[in-house]
Amino acid sequence: MKASKTSKQWMMEHVNDPYVQMAQKDGYRARAAYKLLELNERDHLIKPGMAVVDLGAVPGSWCQVVAQKLGAHGRIIALDLLPLQPLPRVEFIQGDFREEGVLAQLEEKLGGRPIDLVISDMAPNMSGVNSADQARALYLAELALDFAVKHLAVGGNFAVKVFQGAGFEDYLKSMRGHFAKVVARKPKASRDRSSEQYLVGLGKLEK
Repeated sequence: MKASKTSKQWMMEHVNDPYVQMAQKDGYRARAAYKLLELNERDHLIKPGMAVVDLGAVPGSWCQVVAQKLGAHGRIIALDLLPLQPLPRVEFIQGDFREEGVLAQLEEKLGGRPIDLVISDMAPNMSGVNSADQARALYLAELALDFAVKHLAVGGNFAVKVFQGAGFEDYLKSMRGHFAKVVARKPKASRDRSSEQYLVGLGKLEK
């Protein structure tokens, strides 16, 4: 099947993207690694010895960043519906993090250890219909926030991808009800045309 003009343009942009080239050079599985690196530089999310959960982790570039910074005593547990190609020092659970069986596996791996940081770079497969895509993206962000609120230790942190549009302000308000401080970030590696932002919740409050 002949590639469309749009897909050709995307491929040209992707190949020439400096962050794609950097990721290949630095050994990251995706350019998204540089988004988390910038968030961490600004908000000091990842500290040695932490227990971290990455929701929707595939292909694993955020896990790679976390694993590099955790030190010998840290834990990074990745969850995704899709299989994750193995990564050094990354523990993986395949399944839906809303399901009891998956949560039981997570609890078993943690062995009673509290979760210090939850990260989520999840996004739906985009259809091109803005209203539908926004609703599906917001739903994923809401699932991630619900998980963080239920499982994060008091004082823990949360970083999540969101898209500006319908429901964004309500989501931001909800996050502010659960964290001492919430900041919005647009990392340099996030393409200008994208409406994506990252919300960082610092210091989870008591329920």
